[in-house]
Amino acid sequence: MLVATASQFAAASELPKNFVMHDAPKPVAAVTFEDAQGRGRSLAGFKGKVVLLNIWATWCVPCRREMPALDRLQENLGSPEFEVVPVSIDRGGIETVRKFYAEIGVHNVGIYIDSSGRVLPALGTVGLPTTLLIDRAGREIGRIVGPAEWDAPEIVAFLTPIISGPDDTARRHTGNGDDAAAPQPEGADRLLVAFRWLKALFLK
Repeated sequence: MLVATASQFAAASELPKNFVMHDAPKPVAAVTFEDAQGRGRSLAGFKGKVVLLNIWATWCVPCRREMPALDRLQENLGSPEFEVVPVSIDRGGIETVRKFYAEIGVHNVGIYIDSSGRVLPALGTVGLPTTLLIDRAGREIGRIVGPAEWDAPEIVAFLTPIISGPDDTARRHTGNGDDAAAPQPEGADRLLVAFRWLKALFLK
């Protein structure tokens, strides 16, 4: 168990430097979009599972490059507990995304579209792609601006305990004088607390 936990800590320390984990969960705007059938969807519909919300477009070269990795991540980790949700802002609509998926062989992630682009300001998106890690309560616990190799072993090792952890994935603040009196984290929470220390040491 100690060896396994140590390897998970090492994986966390190797995450991309632009992957920012928040000290505490943040509320997420109630954005809406459409699915492949043209039905209205919202993040509230995914509550109860961990979500990797990817904001992208087919005309964005880094977005195009990372989509196969997101598709593989969904194939490997997708379950009732976790889903990759890529929301395209293409003005061409669903058919534009459907054509792109067919061209590059994407089969596992769904098609979601916001051709109005309203998700960008609502989520504070400053560039594409932007990906938010959202907990089961619908709160943002981390984000990355820019592409990532989402199915890389270190990212999979980092996400796995978050997905399989308890419903309450809120980060415990460890930077004040009350730490000694605070409840000690267990399980996945212990990994997340350790990651914050690793981030402070190595990812500045």
